Amino acid sequence: MDKSKRLFLKSKRSFRRRLPPIQSGDRIDYRNMSLISRFISEQGKILSRRVNRLTLKQQRLITTAIKQARILSLLPFLNNEKQFERSESTARTIGLRTRNK
Repeated sequence: MDKSKRLFLKSKRSFRRRLPPIQSGDRIDYRNMSLISRFISEQGKILSRRVNRLTLKQQRLITTAIKQARILSLLPFLNNEKQFERSESTARTIGLRTRNK
């Protein structure tokens, strides 16, 4: 076979099809915390549609469910665990600075 014809043939590589993150039986609701928590980053931000591999309609439903859960205080608006650790370390250094004076 010529090189020019070989370029147009489809490759025989098999690829693994990714499973959709939301199954057909899953209900997108603000009370379904196990589902909602999969679409939130460590900082508490809503992950983008490209990262989630969701359809536009599913992403809209997830976003409204997350916002409702935040308003009803089922979810925090911010995940402050890292900031809390930093503030402890800065408090220790401030305490050391005042003791030395």
